[in-house]
Amino acid sequence: MDCGSPGMPLSSRGRISVQHVAAAVRKVKTLTLAQKTSIIEEIHIKQPNLLASCVVQAKLGADEQTVEFLLNILLTCYLAMAESGHEWPLITEVEQERQLERMVGSVRFSEELLDPAAADAARAQYVGNHPEPALLALVLNECNVWLLDLARRRAEKESDKFVLMASVNLVNCIAHAPTRHRRAS
Repeated sequence: MDCGSPGMPLSSRGRISVQHVAAAVRKVKTLTLAQKTSIIEEIHIKQPNLLASCVVQAKLGADEQTVEFLLNILLTCYLAMAESGHEWPLITEVEQERQLERMVGSVRFSEELLDPAAADAARAQYVGNHPEPALLALVLNECNVWLLDLARRRAEKESDKFVLMASVNLVNCIAHAPTRHRRAS
C-alpha cells in the first residue's frame, strides 16, 4: 500500500497507526485550554526540544495563531505517541538538526531534478517510504489546510516556511527515534 496515493489506504507500517492518530485527533478536539496546558507542561518535561522547536517560531516571525497551530500539531503527535504504547527517548537538539538536514536534502534533491515527473516521483517516494505514514499524512493534511486558509486570507508570511519545516521535522524526529514498547501495568 502506498502512503499518499489518492484513493489508497495508508500503509499499516510504523509504530503509530491510523487508529492511534485518529484517537489523538479526537482527544485534542475535546481538550479544554487547561487540559492542553497540562499536556504542554508534560511535553516540556518529557520532550522539551520538540516543544522548543514550536515556541521558537514566534522569534522567527510567526504570529500567535500560527504558533498555536504548530502546538496543536505537537499535541496531536504527542498523544498519538502515547496511544501507540511505545516510549520515546528524549529527542535531542542534535537529532532535530540531523532530521532537518535530511529533510532539506530530500527537498533539494527533488527540486534540482530537471524532469518534473522525476521530481514528483522523488517526493512520492519520500512520502511513500516514510516510517510513520499515518502521522505524516495527518501533519501534511493539517499543513495543507493551514496554507489554504492563509492563501484565502492573503496572510502568507516568509516565516510560514519555518513552520512547515518544523511541522514535518516533528514527524521525522518521532519517526526515526528508537522506542521500546511500554509494559502493561
